[in-house]
Amino acid sequence: MEKVAFIINPFSAKKNYQPFLNELKKKVENPLYYISESIQGTDEFIQKHFSDTDIFVAIGGDGTISTVAQNLINTEKILAIFPAGSGNGFSNETQFSKNLDELLEKLNQRKSRKIDTFTVNGRLSINVSGTGFDGKVVKEFEKTSRGFKNYIKVSLKTFFSYKPIKLKFFDEKYQKYNGKYLMINIANTRQFGNNAYIAPMASKSDGLVDMVLVKKFPLTYSALFAFRMFTKKLKDDDYVTYLPVSEIEFRVNTKNWHLDGEFNKIKSPIHIKVQPSSLTILI
Repeated sequence: MEKVAFIINPFSAKKNYQPFLNELKKKVENPLYYISESIQGTDEFIQKHFSDTDIFVAIGGDGTISTVAQNLINTEKILAIFPAGSGNGFSNETQFSKNLDELLEKLNQRKSRKIDTFTVNGRLSINVSGTGFDGKVVKEFEKTSRGFKNYIKVSLKTFFSYKPIKLKFFDEKYQKYNGKYLMINIANTRQFGNNAYIAPMASKSDGLVDMVLVKKFPLTYSALFAFRMFTKKLKDDDYVTYLPVSEIEFRVNTKNWHLDGEFNKIKSPIHIKVQPSSLTILI
């Protein structure tokens, strides 16, 4: 398979990447692959093979995909994905499955399209990033062995103890939304992962992100919130507000963020900026 490189995050999929690699070697003669030891290692591998590779395949979760994508922004190089994370939000939204034969067929056809990405204070995000409750959840989740059950456990434990964060917009037209929120999400696609749709109307190719403001809600609302999130029916109501934006600045009283599910410390003021049609993905 000429001009295709496979980048494997060995820490994804409960560190069980060997079956994928064995199957790949059976179906592709002498595949070019790299088992990543670090973000820096991934960057160096991509740069080394950049001129003679057309498609870079990320094998991992949203964080791995984002690391690979960082090197491909605003180029004609194509991103492909084999999902191996705990949530796989971005791969779900871009129709990549855990079927290697399907991926190889896509690689042979080499059809692609451009999608938007965005930055948070200059740091790339391709899927959903946020602060507040879910930023705290990601921080605590990274201390566990991951997995959906641990995510739910950490989420429930954090919900009852979490104090809302304060949000203050700089732009006058948004200042009516200043206040305290459970969480603030910036959504380029519709879901966090695990088919939890935080922004059901978000599009990855409209030049906008959905800024999702969620107020702390009573326990009596939590079942309805969860039901709506998992059935793509979340909408504006007393607790949820959607603001479609291409660029926005604001301040929050926390540094705890997650970018595509990876914990980051980011200091306010926060500047969100969409990068339209900046990433080419395999379809």
